[in-house]
Amino acid sequence: MLASSLLATYCTELHDDQAHKVDKYLQCFQLSDETLMDVSIRFRREMDKGLCRDTNPTAAVKMLPTFVRSTPDGTEQGEFLSLDLGGATFRVLLVKVMGNDEQKVEMENQIYAIPEHIMRGSGSEVGIKRDISHLKNEMRMKDELLCRASYRKKLDVLLSWTKGFRLSGVEGKDVVSLLRESIKKRGDFDIDIVAVINDTVGAMMTCGYDDHNCEIGLIVGTGTNACYMEQMRNLELLDGDEGRMCVNTEWGAFGDDGALEDLRTDIDREIDAGSLNPGKQLFEKMISGMYMGELVRLILVRMAKEQLLFQGKTTAELLTTGSFSTNYIYAIENDKHEEGLASTEKVLRDLGLDLSLEDCIVTQRVCQIVSTRAAHLCAATLAAVLRQIRDNKAAEKLRTTIGVDGSVYKNHPEFSRRLHKMVRRLVPDCDVRFLQSQYGSGKGAAMVTAVAYRLATQHAERQRILNTLRLSRAQLLDVKERVRKEMVRGLSKQTHEQASVKMLPTYVRSTPDGTEHGDFLALDLGGSSFRVLLVQVRSGKRHKVDMHQKIYSIPQEIMQGTGEELFNHIVHCISDFLEYMGMKGASLPLGFTFSFPCHQNRLDQGILLKWTKGFKATGCEGEDVVMLLKDAVRRKQDFDLNFVAMVNDTVGTMISCGYEDPKCEVGLIVGTGTNVCYMEDMKNIELVEGDDGHMCVNMEWGAFGDSGELDDFCTQFDHMVDASSNYPGKQRYEKMISGMYLGEIVRNVLIDFTAKGLLFRGKLSERLKTRGIFETKFLSQIERDHLAMRQVRSILQHLGLTSSTCDDSVLVKEVCTVVARRAAQLCGAGLAAVVEKIRENRNLNHLSVTVGVDGTLYKMHPHFSSVVQETLQDLAPQCQVTFHKSEDGSGKGAALITAVACRIQNGGQH
Repeated sequence: MLASSLLATYCTELHDDQAHKVDKYLQCFQLSDETLMDVSIRFRREMDKGLCRDTNPTAAVKMLPTFVRSTPDGTEQGEFLSLDLGGATFRVLLVKVMGNDEQKVEMENQIYAIPEHIMRGSGSEVGIKRDISHLKNEMRMKDELLCRASYRKKLDVLLSWTKGFRLSGVEGKDVVSLLRESIKKRGDFDIDIVAVINDTVGAMMTCGYDDHNCEIGLIVGTGTNACYMEQMRNLELLDGDEGRMCVNTEWGAFGDDGALEDLRTDIDREIDAGSLNPGKQLFEKMISGMYMGELVRLILVRMAKEQLLFQGKTTAELLTTGSFSTNYIYAIENDKHEEGLASTEKVLRDLGLDLSLEDCIVTQRVCQIVSTRAAHLCAATLAAVLRQIRDNKAAEKLRTTIGVDGSVYKNHPEFSRRLHKMVRRLVPDCDVRFLQSQYGSGKGAAMVTAVAYRLATQHAERQRILNTLRLSRAQLLDVKERVRKEMVRGLSKQTHEQASVKMLPTYVRSTPDGTEHGDFLALDLGGSSFRVLLVQVRSGKRHKVDMHQKIYSIPQEIMQGTGEELFNHIVHCISDFLEYMGMKGASLPLGFTFSFPCHQNRLDQGILLKWTKGFKATGCEGEDVVMLLKDAVRRKQDFDLNFVAMVNDTVGTMISCGYEDPKCEVGLIVGTGTNVCYMEDMKNIELVEGDDGHMCVNMEWGAFGDSGELDDFCTQFDHMVDASSNYPGKQRYEKMISGMYLGEIVRNVLIDFTAKGLLFRGKLSERLKTRGIFETKFLSQIERDHLAMRQVRSILQHLGLTSSTCDDSVLVKEVCTVVARRAAQLCGAGLAAVVEKIRENRNLNHLSVTVGVDGTLYKMHPHFSSVVQETLQDLAPQCQVTFHKSEDGSGKGAALITAVACRIQNGGQH
């Protein structure tokens, strides 16, 4: 027992002593954490070079786009043929994918050897086509199983052979075309090639089927490589900046431009010089299984020559290139020390060496140092990829999965542990799971095909649905003509009652001319808040408007209570403002912006036709709101008001902009609601006596379509939104355009997509089922988002969709874009009808006019205004239209209308 203990102690001391000597001799192979971090930073720089259009041609790390746009989501299904060529064997597989609840993959395959004379012969000699035919016959496969619709946007050109292949006439050629030609020549079967991938992408896709967090693929086997899902905006080689695409880094070439020269040893240079491709794949030659055994062999030869091993003696076997297989390293580094030493002894004796225990311990330590360097270098570059993904997502902590394949990773007893440990040391802010790929390259190719097939099918269905929300130019011209027809009907005394567009006279007869002056009070009611303003208008060369205001909220119970309660609340707010401004006894001219449909017979009167925007106060519809307000003032009894003008926000916007631009004769609101007013010739307004001059007409165009004019343009989603609104069948045009409804249209589209399995993996959150939860402001935020869809993800998380993917974010953005674009186009078509009417009223070949605009949707949405203008220009080419954004049209505009009315009353010019 004592002797055994002493022997063990002796062996341990001997091992430590020999290990120390080897460590000192191979110091250049042992890389510190600081050095590895530097390697990681260098590789990140090389990644950037490969991604950049300008530097890619000279970049060593090519960062090749794979055109794989998505990882599996578990819904893929079907039967696919998969071919796997990546070494001395070739596999043909029939892969059956079952999706959704079943979610499993079944495979049948045949393996065929590729003789060395073919690997180094002519490209036309490869017998792949025979192998496919053989498998087809054996499995009695139907022809249709071999055919899938092509979903590729680019075919794969072979850049260079690796892994011992040197076939002539293939490099620089499209391998898909070569395979197709070979199949065509054979003539007894037909397939269409849907996807061409490499084994790294296959590993990622295979693992992605089991773990949907998998977005990195890693191979450490005969060769080494990595791929990952990159943001399209970073891929400058391709057009488009939305969504993701898998990038094949081809990181084996890292260092080919000299980036690793200070870390390469003499042994590395000797390996490279004796390889088939000197100067190429330098990083791979420091890591992969093809070179690891040879690195160890060359170190052992050098140590023997320096009298540090084998008593300074070598053998012909040891001196033979390739004699020390990488498989030997797996056996030598067995985690059971005694078995490892026994394997070491056997390997060395098979090489004809006369050895001692010290020789075995040294050889084992050499293997450990070489394989550890490989694992640590691999960890350093992997850390760069993880940081890139983390930065793309702007995440404080990244949680992701790496799909791994390759003989070194799988068969080396310590490689995976060393790799994992170092990755976690280099990127502690990344929670990384390593998932070993099973049948990666074969199953992976089938998964890419399955994903491509799913994407193509889903894309076609989504576009079919979204196309119902897309309008052609012919349809927009039709809308323009229908609006124009309704305008004429609304102006005519005979058809006014039946017209959906009421074309209400406002009794505003003039726009400002700059001579207006004085102090005016303005009230603004048009939503859930109410404003009281003191507006001071100064005339002269530098005419200007100063405003003081206070905002008051209107509680929901008052909005939907009685009219008396509503107007009592408004009067209370006015009283508070007058006291706040120290004007309790003053009686200033007052303008009232009341942004609801009204019929007017004079400027200081407004009969409410119907409530909109969520108001339901009783006893108001059909009543003169000015009288209702006066009655409330009388009930209050502590102040008096001098009512001059009642206008809506659209007219206020036109007048406010007209103060800045005399050409402004149209007002447009696109916010919570939408409306237009314009200066119409008196002779066309049959509801008002007199033919001279102009009068502003409040179109109330939100009601266009209430008589069925838009029925053939309304989609299932418009009908859903209308049916669940406060006033079904009313304000149909407004419900297709305005901010109150666009978010709800989007929400209904998203629910439909999800129910059909086209979004969110078919899983609907409870919050998304809530009416009104998808606010219209989300459309503006989402379409403005260029930062890796961060805003979209944040909004989706707010909606309870915490597991939504990048692909989901892209689709949500597309829906928002389609819905908002349609709204802007419909708005532009209606506006084209208005400006064309003004042009024709005046018998002009060319009209130059300004539109005063207000409303949050028009002002805040990043593309709405440009689409409106582009549509208007296209549909009314004889009109040059300038858009002037209003600064407080409803408050300032009401005061200016009052000022214009006072000027006219006091004898000023019209």
